[in-house]
Amino acid sequence: MNLQSNDFELFGVPVQFAQDSAALDARWKALQREAHPDKFAAQGAAAQRVAMQWSVRINEAYQRLKNPLKRASYLCELHGAPINAEHNTAMPTDFLMQQMHWREALDEAKTLQNMEDIASEVNKDEREQLSKIEQSLDINKDFSQAAQQVRSLMFIERFASEVDARIDQLGQ
Repeated sequence: MNLQSNDFELFGVPVQFAQDSAALDARWKALQREAHPDKFAAQGAAAQRVAMQWSVRINEAYQRLKNPLKRASYLCELHGAPINAEHNTAMPTDFLMQQMHWREALDEAKTLQNMEDIASEVNKDEREQLSKIEQSLDINKDFSQAAQQVRSLMFIERFASEVDARIDQLGQ
């Protein structure tokens, strides 16, 4: 293992958006077994500290690789297209109109069915956005376009969380 490796190299998987989650899970477990601090108990405290650092590094990489949004963001950054969501909030007009429509629908929603309908629409949009991101990253290699799509997905996921929270409130 090399501390200079990117997450994909560390896990021995292709540098691409599409990933096999079962393979990621299996590789994470194998890497954790290799780096577990208990394996280094006989080598002293310094070796255990290094093993702990590796364990943390492996966990951080795993969290980025297993989450599609984090994985897409990471790929964009690796290819010189940082997300900069805090500073770059520009969105296409049609996307902003969709956001306004969803916000109005959420404000007007009174029943659990209304909320579930909104959630269904948002989930569909989220899947479509993930598909566009995969196309931009893995097929077109258009990392700037993918970064824009990732920023859109961040908005969608945030809104989906709000909808889920409202559904939980109505279900109580």
